[in-house]
Amino acid sequence: MILIALISILLVAGIVSWIVGIRYASMPRWLTLGALILDLILSLAYWAANSGQLNFSGSGNWLVETNLNWIPQLGVNFHLAMDGLSLLMIVTTFFIGALTVIATWNQKLERPGFFFFNLLLILTGLTGVFLAIDLFLFYFFWELMLIPMYFIISLWGGENRRPAAFKFFLFTQAGGLLLLLSFLGIYFMHGINTGIYTFDYNQLLKTLINPDLALWLGIAMSIGFLIKIPLVPFHTWLPDANAQAPVAGSIVLAGLMWNSGIYGIMRFLFPLLPVAAQTISPVALVLGVIAILYGAKLAFAQTNLKRLVAYSSISHIGFVIIGLFVYDGIALQGVVMQMITHTISTAALLIMAGELFERLQIHDITDMGGIWSDAPRLGSYGLIFTMATVGLPGLGNFIAEFLVLLGSFKSATTITVLASIGMIASSIYALRMLQKIAYGKKQYQSNIKDLSLREKFVTALLVIPIVWLGLFPQPIFDSAQQSIEKILNPTIEMQTGATSKANQKMMKPDNFSSRQKNAEMGILTNDTKGVKR
Repeated sequence: MILIALISILLVAGIVSWIVGIRYASMPRWLTLGALILDLILSLAYWAANSGQLNFSGSGNWLVETNLNWIPQLGVNFHLAMDGLSLLMIVTTFFIGALTVIATWNQKLERPGFFFFNLLLILTGLTGVFLAIDLFLFYFFWELMLIPMYFIISLWGGENRRPAAFKFFLFTQAGGLLLLLSFLGIYFMHGINTGIYTFDYNQLLKTLINPDLALWLGIAMSIGFLIKIPLVPFHTWLPDANAQAPVAGSIVLAGLMWNSGIYGIMRFLFPLLPVAAQTISPVALVLGVIAILYGAKLAFAQTNLKRLVAYSSISHIGFVIIGLFVYDGIALQGVVMQMITHTISTAALLIMAGELFERLQIHDITDMGGIWSDAPRLGSYGLIFTMATVGLPGLGNFIAEFLVLLGSFKSATTITVLASIGMIASSIYALRMLQKIAYGKKQYQSNIKDLSLREKFVTALLVIPIVWLGLFPQPIFDSAQQSIEKILNPTIEMQTGATSKANQKMMKPDNFSSRQKNAEMGILTNDTKGVKR
């Protein structure tokens, strides 16, 4: 019952925090931190106990699975499962969530009980997204994140918080509606073909869908996930929401929530609608390059530190999109690594932004010059996190982006070359940010304090995994191996009856040879033991 426990601990802690926070303002923080640490310990203990199974690439069974009846009349089950990919995601979520609470420990909040209830509800939804393999249950957890994040932005955000919260709500609600429509399309097609109406992931993998309908469902599902990531041109809600949200909300928005969209593409779009995903892949690759270059350009133009971090995140998301849609094992390993390292480095930069705001009450980097002279430790850690964002060799972000570019070079050479320019662009805006904040003439009047013991503890815990993943990435690769193999060789029956000539051309042997061989026979055939040859 570990999967139910991971979700229940967060949900119960959130409800209790709301109740006790009415009388005891300090208790919600302790309850939230305790719940996240407990979940982190449970997931790490499970990872350590089952590390030998994570790189097993045989039958593709889940590491652990829970399947309970929920709404049998509609074919809905409370079906949770975990493999190496989802395990990595929930460990990252609990780790960053716990550090976020510690980093914002001294932040003064009105109605702290309700704040931490909303924060834990978001993390409950995020955990459920990474574990749900019933499509209706996945959608339930997906939407569960929406309302509490709206409250966090609109109630505890900056001066323009309400327009930013409303914009976030509209974009993500529209994406959720598209997801629901695509899920219902697969649900009804499976029912028409088999007479069994179910949202069960394992059964829907074998659904036969008309090619034209599958393409439209694939487009709807893709947009739904890309809005949450967010990818250009669906990105405009993130800079506003990130700038106005409190520090904890910004970390969840730009550091954690985007992983749910990437995970959704890997877990649902590719296996359920593989031919549609192949068809839209050229468009996705172009959008990925645009995101890298456009996001870097706008990041360079920002003076608000939190908006700069948001556009930096949008730029780095482009590398993830390219790594996804070239269908290469090395590139997908880079995607998984980027999901972890980018989350850590983005959270670190936003925590530093919060620490600077506590001292100076500003987010404008042009008014922060000379920080290093007053707070050398703060400047040193800022340098490390900036270098991680740039992709300095020896740090985890470099491994991630290098693998994406290496895996995509053969099958998408032009795309890879253009994406490489983005790495140079990221160095320009990141070093500009560091220069404006840490060096130059001092722009503020009074001296500021260096990092406290609590802040040094948080930043040290963020530096350790960034360095460790840059030097010893193999455990991550081993943990994600089985999941990546299931994406490259999806365990499904032929969906469309025949693969169109246009789709066959896009299934290049360099990056997806097994699919090409099947496509040439006019079928896309899979079983639980892998692709038949």
